[in-house]
Amino acid sequence: MVAVEMLEVAGWTALEAADADEAMLLLERRSDIAVLFTDVDMPGSMDGFELATQVASRWPHIRLVLTSGRLRPSNDDVPDSGQFVAKPYRTSQLLEAFRNAG
Repeated sequence: MVAVEMLEVAGWTALEAADADEAMLLLERRSDIAVLFTDVDMPGSMDGFELATQVASRWPHIRLVLTSGRLRPSNDDVPDSGQFVAKPYRTSQLLEAFRNAG
């Protein structure tokens, strides 16, 4: 919820999904999503990496930004030239990741 507020203050429109399955449903129903921002550790049938991989395959125009408080992958580990931002992050770090994603 903090990330949603950060993004909305910066002028983005943010949609929230409770898990990866709900995120996929949102993506299937909408054509105006430009960036997927997901935690690596999330509930549902897949984790954030799997979600990002599926999104990159099905919607290559959507940029990918992943986060985690436990893992520290490199940007090279994120599918489709996506970005990783470690928790805790500042607004400036999150927005920079959005700008630099794919």
